[in-house]
Amino acid sequence: MPTYKITYFNFRGRAELARLIFAAAGVPYEDLRIEMSRWPVEYKDQCPFGQLPLLEVDGKVLAQSKTIARYLAREFNLAGKDSREQALADMILDHYADIMNEMKVLWLESDAEKKATLLQKFKTETLSKHLGYLETILRQNSGGGGFIVGDSLTWADLMVVDSNDWLGVMFPNPYDNFPLLAGLVKRVREMPQVAEWIAKRPDTPR
Repeated sequence: MPTYKITYFNFRGRAELARLIFAAAGVPYEDLRIEMSRWPVEYKDQCPFGQLPLLEVDGKVLAQSKTIARYLAREFNLAGKDSREQALADMILDHYADIMNEMKVLWLESDAEKKATLLQKFKTETLSKHLGYLETILRQNSGGGGFIVGDSLTWADLMVVDSNDWLGVMFPNPYDNFPLLAGLVKRVREMPQVAEWIAKRPDTPR
């Protein structure tokens, strides 16, 4: 079996989806977490695009968080059973990327009063709309009591779990009004290997 190493900072962030994929697949890897102070001096110049996370497979490097996660999902049979399922899983991931892109205005706003207004509007309008789309897609897949793509776990389900955490930084319990998504998060988090990872991973704010 190849040897794997993920290099990132000591928080979940853009590396956590890959870590969840490793956990779900039961594949060992080195989880290298570096201090921010070491990043520009020791690591930045080694990265193809000057950013983390970084995946090494037998010493060969891959960058870009979604590329890393997709590669691992394909390697560990979590990308979808056929080309259509793989495309549907990619579609879910791309939709979460749309949500993240629309959140940038919230991170960049420095005026506290304006930010509070933007947060409330984003939660009630933008986020509700996007999560509603995902709730519908889940419902259309055999009633929503299983997985978001096909009839077995894919990296799209793990993204739903991961997004519950990063959306929750700004919007606590983001799936409260979306029972099918909340149910999916619960089911996946209770899978033994995923549950084991969540229980032992470092306790970081995000």
